[in-house]
Amino acid sequence: MTMLRQPYYELSPEIYNALVQASKALENCALEPTLTELIYLRVSQINGCAFCLEMHSKALRKSGVAQAKLDALAGWRVSHHFSEQERAALAWAESVTQIATTHAEDDVYLPLLDHFSAKEISDLTFAISLMNCFNRLAVGMRM
Repeated sequence: MTMLRQPYYELSPEIYNALVQASKALENCALEPTLTELIYLRVSQINGCAFCLEMHSKALRKSGVAQAKLDALAGWRVSHHFSEQERAALAWAESVTQIATTHAEDDVYLPLLDHFSAKEISDLTFAISLMNCFNRLAVGMRM
């Protein structure tokens, strides 16, 4: 077990609380809550955030998502457990999370237009970005 490097939530409460407020706003956004949690889980898998993996897996199980679907998340591209809408969102989540190498190209963005409104795409991108922020804080500070 690693030690917390700095209690960032105590040292920078204004900033941390603003992130929490953004998270709460996303709870009431246009996206289906289960989809948002699925995105949070996939982003956390990519970033290797154990704290967030546990939290979002638990939330998804509590909301009724089958364990088999959670087990297949890392292999969503070849799994039958995911809808076309989920696939578009997961592809976008991976692309935005790995933006230094993917550059969030049109071939990943354009499929979103078939499944989401402009507001939903905006909310989705905020959700992906916020989870990346939380993951980087948790991993970087060894939460």
